[in-house]
Amino acid sequence: MTYTIWHKPTCSTSRFVLIALRDAGVDVVVRDYIKEPPSVAELEQALSQLDMTPRALLRRKGTPFDDLGLGNTGLADAALVTAMAEHPILIERPVVFGPQGAVLCRPKEKIFDFLVG
Repeated sequence: MTYTIWHKPTCSTSRFVLIALRDAGVDVVVRDYIKEPPSVAELEQALSQLDMTPRALLRRKGTPFDDLGLGNTGLADAALVTAMAEHPILIERPVVFGPQGAVLCRPKEKIFDFLVG
């Protein structure tokens, strides 16, 4: 089984989840999504797997969320996805993809249910 994590090395939650994946003995592909941002198509696919709206995957803390006016509820989903592709720091983390789908590991303990499920 191979899992992929959209990882940010400086994030303690992301590091916790990566360690949990490795401790579980699964093969892990680590993608530093800040250095290698997902495309619009990849984000749309991830949102589908996560069964989330773009707004639910937006990170506000420590991002240009306010500067870009992303709090405007009138913005279309496509505009939010484009903003995340252009500014990957806007993507909440960590996201893990596995054989059973995908999960946003917030809180970080969600990884344990995902690995069992």
